[in-house]
Amino acid sequence: MAARDCDFLIIGAGIAGASAGYFLSRHGTVALLERESAPGYHTTGRSAAFYAPSYGGTSIRPLTIASGPFLRQPPEGFSDTKPLSERRALYIARQDQVAELDAFEAALRVLEPDIVRLGPAQARALCPVLREDYVASALLEPECSDLDVNAVHQGFLRGLRQRGGTVVTDATAQSITRVGGQWSVETPSGTWRAPVLVNAAGAWADQVAQLAGLRPIGMRPLRRTIIILPPPPLFSPHWPVVLDIGDQFYFKPESGRILASPADETPSDPVDAQPEELDIAIAIDRIQQAADIPVRHVDNKWAGLRTFSPDRTPVVGFDGSAPGFFWFVGQGGYGIQTAPMMGRLAESLIIDRNMPEELAGFDVSAATYDPDRFR
Repeated sequence: MAARDCDFLIIGAGIAGASAGYFLSRHGTVALLERESAPGYHTTGRSAAFYAPSYGGTSIRPLTIASGPFLRQPPEGFSDTKPLSERRALYIARQDQVAELDAFEAALRVLEPDIVRLGPAQARALCPVLREDYVASALLEPECSDLDVNAVHQGFLRGLRQRGGTVVTDATAQSITRVGGQWSVETPSGTWRAPVLVNAAGAWADQVAQLAGLRPIGMRPLRRTIIILPPPPLFSPHWPVVLDIGDQFYFKPESGRILASPADETPSDPVDAQPEELDIAIAIDRIQQAADIPVRHVDNKWAGLRTFSPDRTPVVGFDGSAPGFFWFVGQGGYGIQTAPMMGRLAESLIIDRNMPEELAGFDVSAATYDPDRFR
């Protein structure tokens, strides 16, 4: 079969690859190569699905905040449903965590002046299952929302296809070479060539780089566990997502039940992640210490890989040692809520090597995300 040519070739059709492809398709032909039989099988399809500007570090929050306008009001035809729906986030602290909550509030108030400090009684009014002897103080983030992951992911893929882009499944990269200014990727579904190759392979990003003859960055896939619990007495679908300020657990209403996680970060190989019983037990124990949520059984459980760079900052930019090889990885657990601005960032850096105007005013630059910071 003859090789097929395009302008931009992207490995990985999860939320990273889909968002990059959506924006790049405004400038030329795009092909997304997906190793699985459907896009979004791994991390994208296993998200906890909420949008919180406070979530993540100083390199993540600007991307999340700048993504807000797109997610609140997507372009016409992007999605049949609104991606965001009201939720709110409640960060809680024990007495020994109050200083940590103080520092978090001080840093966050610069970007989100509408956050509200609450006392124990006010926190329990918002989520009555919180234990009176556990919560010493809390912080309410009104901007947090539930996020329709499928609507966002499929919206990017739909827009890409409408502009003539192609999504190729069952297309694991078997060999990657560069000849005559073109990257050539051989897969079981055919061979594709393009002058620009975008590595959006998530947990498999280092493997893709090595296949292309490049040095790996040292990406770290970390397993995160999610469980679904039956609703407790006095359950309300309007409770906020409750997060431990020490990042030891979170829980929120989800389709009439409770979605919860121990916020685990267990190192893993790039695999089809599965939950382990110990992590499930830890999740239940931590949540029951903070809240009166009886657990008779676990209705559902799954795990996903959140992949981070060595400094936990996304990697977005051309590799200085390989012309046309663009890194677009390391979104960690923030890939959905930052997807619109991450896609714009990739587009801007690939097309004209500049930062998007939407990020002007934030303390980030191209150097913040440049892969060559690890060289």
